[in-house]
Amino acid sequence: MKTFEVLGTGCRKCVATAESIERVAREMDREVIVVKVTDPATIMEYQVMSTPAVAVDGKVVHSGSIPGHDKIAGWMND
Repeated sequence: MKTFEVLGTGCRKCVATAESIERVAREMDREVIVVKVTDPATIMEYQVMSTPAVAVDGKVVHSGSIPGHDKIAGWMND
């Protein structure tokens, strides 16, 4: 099971990113853990300068926008 961390302030783009990950997981019948990380110090530890950002199993794979369906599906298949 993969852990997806959505890094951001909790803005609507961050919420939409988390919802998109959860939706794609349901569509693909995958179990995932989605964690919303809003603590600025923790986000800075990932060296993210633009949010929303996504980390999969501790590795940042995206930042600066809401990722699309195909990109999310790709992370689930990796």
